[in-house]
Amino acid sequence: MTEAATTPAWQPPTVPRSAWNALVVLMAGMFMALLDTTIVNVALPTIRMSLDASEATLSWIISGYALAFGIALIPAGRIGDRIGHKWVFFTGLALFTLASLFCGLAQTSLQLIVARVVQGLAGGMFVPGVTAMIQLLFPGRVRGKAFAIMGSVIGVSTALGPILGGLIIEAFGDENGWRLVFWVNIPIGIIALIAAAKILPAGSEGQAKEGYDLVGLVLLTAGLVALLVPLIEGQDKGWPAWTFITLAAGVLLIVAFALWELRIVDQNPMVPPHLFSHPQFTGGTILALVYFAAFTSIFFTISLLWQAGLGHTALESGVVGVPFALGSILGASQSNRLSQRLGRTVLIVGTAMVCVGLVWVWLVLRIEPAQDLANWDLLAPLLIAGIGSGLFIAPNVQFIVATVDRSEAGSASGVISVMQRVGSAIGIAVIGSVLFGTLHITGPADVQQAFVDSAAHAMAVSAALSIVAFALVFVLPRKVNAYGGPPAAE
Repeated sequence: MTEAATTPAWQPPTVPRSAWNALVVLMAGMFMALLDTTIVNVALPTIRMSLDASEATLSWIISGYALAFGIALIPAGRIGDRIGHKWVFFTGLALFTLASLFCGLAQTSLQLIVARVVQGLAGGMFVPGVTAMIQLLFPGRVRGKAFAIMGSVIGVSTALGPILGGLIIEAFGDENGWRLVFWVNIPIGIIALIAAAKILPAGSEGQAKEGYDLVGLVLLTAGLVALLVPLIEGQDKGWPAWTFITLAAGVLLIVAFALWELRIVDQNPMVPPHLFSHPQFTGGTILALVYFAAFTSIFFTISLLWQAGLGHTALESGVVGVPFALGSILGASQSNRLSQRLGRTVLIVGTAMVCVGLVWVWLVLRIEPAQDLANWDLLAPLLIAGIGSGLFIAPNVQFIVATVDRSEAGSASGVISVMQRVGSAIGIAVIGSVLFGTLHITGPADVQQAFVDSAAHAMAVSAALSIVAFALVFVLPRKVNAYGGPPAAE
């Protein structure tokens, strides 16, 4: 018998059972954070009636969460590297659970907005610990399996949100239903907190450099808020002078943030400026912002149209999104295998499918009379867009990170995550302004058609953003190797 014949086949490294138990706890936290990005959409019309909320409030409920989430990501990751990710995860999860309680207890629009912002900050605190602990707990190829499980949890939680929200509101009514939409996090959070305290490993402290870029964090936060406030409030207030002044101030603050990061380049800046010396990375971060601005705003538009405009229930609104959700799960399940075989082509195909789907939805809204519009009209285009979104979202970070040196991968991943959340916040703000800014109701008989027309305008913006994202995909490398960097030949 030859030596080759007796050589044992490659075996994956043994991973202790405790690591898989820890992964279950981490996935519970990820499930909560991602569920809250979609479950609230179907509750917006009932929140509007219950709290007599303004149009701007509805945008703040989604945008405030996304922006606060994004702002917290990088500082939380740095703190976790310094003191250990276990207790940063635990603290963020505890605060998220408590904020969920206060969201459901809110008696005014302002109380709900504040609770949602705190909830977003808390989510941004514990999510970096999920990816960091997976990196620490799982070696080599097994790590890819763990990240694949995380991708499935993201897909399922995002898909489950609208249906679960609709079922809760249908079962408990408008007044109590929207509150329970937030309270569904509480039992999951309590169980996850108990398990986290007992199961998650401590350690990994002291990996980050000394010091925190507090000035950079303040400048970036102030700049993004200054941009977001007029985008959300401008339409509701009639675009007074202060909205344009605030927008200008936001731009200046972002410029000041960039100059500050350049000044402290050798002192652990929040966003390392040298990342943007790679033109492909710069294009990739813009891609992340634009795509998420297009993607997350779709169901903000559809939920308001289906309930406030067409008079359907929250459950019926949730059912409209099922084709997109199923398509997203299907696309995500195949994205890793296809990206290894096809490289960047899988992202091109994914964004192209999203473009086709959203343009198709726009055409349906433009052509179909309001009284004839049914969920069957959107089934095929939303399924196509969902498959495309699944193909794109799972592997896109890997391709963007591949544009920088491997030693910079951690910092690059943090910047991309922030851009995704900022894109979501800006997308909702812009789409909300378009939707409500073009809504002109002349009488009770005109409500349905007026909402359909406004939704068509909003969907046109989402479709245009998806087309821009499609064009930006071509800045990314054609292939990435198993470690996330570009192949040596490139």
